[in-house]
Amino acid sequence: MIALSLAEIAAVVGGQTHDIPDPSVEVTGPVVRDSREAGPGSLFVAFVGERVDGHDYARAVVETGAAAVLASRPVGVPAIVVDDVQSALGALARHVVERLGATLVALTGSAGKTSTKDLIAQVLRRKAPTVFTPGSLNNEIGLPLTALTATEETRFLVLEMGARGIGHIRYLTGLTPPRIGLVLNVGSAHIGEFGGREQIARAKGELVEALPEDGTAVLNADDPLVRAMAARTKAKVLLFGESDEADVRAENVRLTDSGQPSFRLHTPSGCSDVTMRLYGEHHVSNALAAAAVAHELGMSAEEIATALSEAGSLSRWRMEVTERPDGVTIVNDAYNANPESMRAALRALVAMGKGRRTWAVLGKMAELGDEALAEHDAVGRLAVRLNVSKLVAVGGREASWLQLGAYNEGSWGEESVHVSDAQAAVDLLRSELRPGDVVLVKASRSVGLEGVAQALLETGAEGEVAAR
Repeated sequence: MIALSLAEIAAVVGGQTHDIPDPSVEVTGPVVRDSREAGPGSLFVAFVGERVDGHDYARAVVETGAAAVLASRPVGVPAIVVDDVQSALGALARHVVERLGATLVALTGSAGKTSTKDLIAQVLRRKAPTVFTPGSLNNEIGLPLTALTATEETRFLVLEMGARGIGHIRYLTGLTPPRIGLVLNVGSAHIGEFGGREQIARAKGELVEALPEDGTAVLNADDPLVRAMAARTKAKVLLFGESDEADVRAENVRLTDSGQPSFRLHTPSGCSDVTMRLYGEHHVSNALAAAAVAHELGMSAEEIATALSEAGSLSRWRMEVTERPDGVTIVNDAYNANPESMRAALRALVAMGKGRRTWAVLGKMAELGDEALAEHDAVGRLAVRLNVSKLVAVGGREASWLQLGAYNEGSWGEESVHVSDAQAAVDLLRSELRPGDVVLVKASRSVGLEGVAQALLETGAEGEVAAR
């Protein structure tokens, strides 16, 4: 964070200083909510959770060198005491962002937010120092903590914004007002919480409503609900997609033999070829979104294409591809799942597995509400239509719907199996995998299927040792 004295911070957040001998002492380190991340010059934010009270760690963090604690009560060590810690954290982030003057890029969407954010960051940091959301810390706590990592050198701040309901993105844009707002898509993620796609579109569109007149709304021309958001902003509109009407678009899209997308990038400033390191055709849309943002910030088509071709995955468990010594390929996409991302991952699996046996190890997609049965059934059926070799549905009721959808789609049903839990899936795969197989592991985060991928990789390592 930019250096601020404790007195300045107290004034910004409307707090009272307690047990601070010298209010001119500066916070020069990061602002953290995890006591294990506190260090010299840091500011520790003490949240009260369901199981842990951050105030209990106040003395320990100061002993490690933290300058002070942002707290809701005195803690016997240097502290700035406020009525509401979360609101104070947001106010501090707003102050720092306004003081920096960096260009703020915000993005939202039902699927692909984190992958696209990572692409944007890798492209923009070729132009100037860039700070971006780590992982998926895109809520009312993670977003201001990310913004507070910016320094005087930061020129671009790329922030992912998530929403669980109407008004959430409006709140986040109030903390960190964007100049460029990107909306990727409106899908089925969290549809059970929102109550329908139209409600999801209403929530996501709060981002473009927050843009200033001299800002830019970057919208997906291929998604009608997103494209309609152009009417909700006074900002300039820049369209991306495969549509002929898109300002930034892709032509000649294909997948390499290894399943990596290749295409001709067209921007208003020129054209250039892209071959990505990431896996799956769904990354083309993510790349176009990143290219549109970069174009708006002055980068040439050649610069953008080079950056996209060299960009990798910065976040764990998102189409993370690892080949074992025995030739089995594990695709760990277990961070999260919704119908759109599940379909994209299955298509990527099939593209990667040409001439090889493919396994789809799938689990529950959460927060689908009344659509849950139909959506799980549809994913099971799609696995059959795509000729995935084996489907392993892991878990309870939702997994049974996946398996039933596959079974009902046709005679391929005997190639699908329903197992009770992750360990059962591991046991099955250990006994049946053979060299050259490709295994996709995907489910909502709560299912924890990343453990299946890890166990299979450890099995491969053991096999290598045994072979020697």
